[in-house]
Amino acid sequence: MSAQVVIFTDGACSGNPGPGGWAARMIHPGSGKTLDLSGGEPLTTNNRMELTAALAALQALKRPVQVELHSDSQYLVRAFNEGWLDRWRSNGWRTASKKPVENQDLWERLLEAASRHRVQWRHVAGHAGHEHNEACDRLAREEAMKFRPGGS
Repeated sequence: MSAQVVIFTDGACSGNPGPGGWAARMIHPGSGKTLDLSGGEPLTTNNRMELTAALAALQALKRPVQVELHSDSQYLVRAFNEGWLDRWRSNGWRTASKKPVENQDLWERLLEAASRHRVQWRHVAGHAGHEHNEACDRLAREEAMKFRPGGS
């Protein structure tokens, strides 16, 4: 796994739940190539869009690589970095308070997609002027607007 890819992701929702969008920017530092991915759903939540952005980016990778994935979602980053996913799985996809884990379907798909790569999960401050995070935010909001009445 010598190749490296840097990924930035973001999700947006107009209302929560409401129309949502997600975006990912994949950067190949060796070649300088950048690829933007985006999509949306008519009725979703912000957290689902955050997870979907990361999932779509990881699934787009054609072969196992080292990945540095940046997200402004503490929910996403902390679930991987702080062992939440391991605890949820060992508890039968239940939280510490015995409630079902929200978005289990996406978490399971994310775990599968991430297992093919060596992923470092990094938190980036949202709306703090970071070029790639801001680009993902714009794309995700544009996708969400497509599902609003009169959206483009």
